[in-house]
Amino acid sequence: MMEKKVPMRTCIACKTVKPKKELYRIVKGEDGISLDKTGRKNGRGAYVCNDINCIKKLRKGKLLSRAFSCEVKDETYDAIEKEFSGE
Repeated sequence: MMEKKVPMRTCIACKTVKPKKELYRIVKGEDGISLDKTGRKNGRGAYVCNDINCIKKLRKGKLLSRAFSCEVKDETYDAIEKEFSGE
């Protein structure tokens, strides 16, 4: 019997390729940009590691602006960091 292929994704912060289930998806949808821990929201997605250092690199390199081809405000980065840390 053939084994199922595991979907792999690349973290936009550290460029590491990992299985999709090990990464968080940040999605640009109708309601703006948010962290999608389920991986099922509609919209354009970018993946980031489950690591606070990768989350902090997003702001430093303006990586979400690059991934979504639009200007991302500092408030959005704050909200993603806060949601990631569980506050």
